[in-house]
Amino acid sequence: MRSHLTRRLGLTAVLALFLAVFGLAPAASASEPLAPAELTFGTDAATTTPGGTVNLTVTLKNNKSYDIWFVYQTIDPTWLTTQRPDLKYSFTGCSLAGPGGTSTPCTGTGPANLGANYGATVPPGQSRTVTLTLQVAADSGCNGNIGFYSYFYAEFSDSSSTSGGPVYTPETRVLCA
Repeated sequence: MRSHLTRRLGLTAVLALFLAVFGLAPAASASEPLAPAELTFGTDAATTTPGGTVNLTVTLKNNKSYDIWFVYQTIDPTWLTTQRPDLKYSFTGCSLAGPGGTSTPCTGTGPANLGANYGATVPPGQSRTVTLTLQVAADSGCNGNIGFYSYFYAEFSDSSSTSGGPVYTPETRVLCA
């Protein structure tokens, strides 16, 4: 009788060990899904001199299967940029990229709130790009970096929303001539 009970306990222990090892193993899954909306930045130059300009592009991509109806987005200087009072700069231009390489002036409130500048709704899988012209003052200090960060909030036609950030721009180095 003892050997029958031992066999039964041994079989139960092996079965329990098998289930524990394979039952608790992480399931294979596809890569993580994309965020519903994605914000990316780029610049046409990594450096400039006092008096120079740099074009900063801001691209909002809709990764969801519904239209983006509304966007609120801010752009603010990074903490290190604010610590250099000798760096003088401003946004002097804003345009929305259109079809076929055309561009139209921004219609929103400017670079402080870029959301309205993306124009009409952003359909699923598409993106909108706004280009901001960063003008460095002729009397600006040099050997410092100018950088910005952004937060955004987007609402979709299915009544859902998403927010993201901070998203950082590439830094522009102001070089002495």
